[in-house]
Amino acid sequence: MTGRAFFGAAALALLAPAPPARADLVVFEDGRVVKAASWTITDDAIEIGLPGGGGFTADLSRVDRIVEDEVVPVEEAARETPRLPAIAYDLGYRAGRRTAPASPWDGLVEREAKRQNLDAALVAAVIKAESNGNPRSVSRKGARGLMQLMPATARRLNVLSPFDPEQNVRGGVRYLKELAERFRNRPELILAAYNAGEAAVESYGGVPPYRETLGYVRSVLSLWSPAAAAGTDSAPAAGSRQ
Repeated sequence: MTGRAFFGAAALALLAPAPPARADLVVFEDGRVVKAASWTITDDAIEIGLPGGGGFTADLSRVDRIVEDEVVPVEEAARETPRLPAIAYDLGYRAGRRTAPASPWDGLVEREAKRQNLDAALVAAVIKAESNGNPRSVSRKGARGLMQLMPATARRLNVLSPFDPEQNVRGGVRYLKELAERFRNRPELILAAYNAGEAAVESYGGVPPYRETLGYVRSVLSLWSPAAAAGTDSAPAAGSRQ
């Protein structure tokens, strides 16, 4: 962490200050979770306001993710939680799997997906949902590039230049592969963890009932046509419910 002054010329750089958040969870790379009444980001720092007053400034590179702490009611969560067909999913790489919608990055996605033995169609869907294919995209939370990597995640994955498409996609695909192995190829849990973090998925025993995360998982699944482990690409649509 750092105690340096937060506002200044850096505020005019890559990231515009984020609007105050009602109540968000700032998750640090060492596992600490801070509930923030407000937060503001510049290109290399985050100023966190605490619910009881006061606050502190930390290096953005130490922040693993920022999760909107809006938990939906139990009944709504039950309706909105994506429910996939009870089949085994084959998330391994297959040549020729459709990466719709088509984008200029399809060749790069194919190459990196093959490197990690991961479904290129799933990677393409994540890119579409995360950045809409914009390699210079920066979220208000500080995530960067095609696959919207936070600085701490990028550093862990050895992504030195998050705006370089090859480095960004290589790191993002590697991260998705780690999540696929951790959550046993369950697409909804992989995507929930990509958005809200592994700890949140494990804590809730499934997709966390965060409004943002529920919407994110639904969005990616609507762009992705899964392949069943049985060996065809004709599995039920990912967004279908039991």
